[in-house]
Amino acid sequence: MQPYLNLGGDSGVRFYEILADRILVQFSTRAPYTYSYASCGQHHVEQMKILAQNGHGLNAYINRFVRFGYER
Repeated sequence: MQPYLNLGGDSGVRFYEILADRILVQFSTRAPYTYSYASCGQHHVEQMKILAQNGHGLNAYINRFVRFGYER
C-alpha cells in the first residue's frame, strides 16, 4: 500500500492501493476497506483513485458519496 499524502492535514486516510477495478483504503485505526466497481460503482472508484493520487479530498469524498459502499 502507498502512503496517502494528506495534503490537507486532517484526513483519516493513511494508505491506499489502486487495483484495476477497485481501491483499498486504510484509515488511521482500521483494516483496509475495499471499494470496487461492484460495491459502489465505477465512477466513484475512479474518482477515489484520482483523489488518492492527488493526496487530497479522499476522506471527504468517501464520507459524502460512498460511506458504506465498501466490500469488506
